[in-house]
Amino acid sequence: MKDIMGMMKAASEMKGKMEAMQAELADMVVEGRSGGGLVTVALSGKGDLKGLKIDPSLANPSEIEVLEDLIVAAFNDAKGKSEAEVQRKMSEVTAGLPIPPGMKFPF
Repeated sequence: MKDIMGMMKAASEMKGKMEAMQAELADMVVEGRSGGGLVTVALSGKGDLKGLKIDPSLANPSEIEVLEDLIVAAFNDAKGKSEAEVQRKMSEVTAGLPIPPGMKFPF
């Protein structure tokens, strides 16, 4: 019976940590850059686009495809950084729990 109570307590503590982490992720902002910093994209920890900065030197209508590619590259850079940070924070929350490999949080 002690094991069940211990598991219930651990689950309750983990739930609290998960809720705190979710709030922290909503406030987190990660920047991705491309073109040597000419394009910067800011994403929240949940992947929401928070900002986009484009160096004025890229505002050439004849090179719009280059600008589009740089925006996509900056977004992907920010998304990769955001996902890595989410996984790092999740590993802190779930440390010591027997979670199957490959299982991703939040669900």
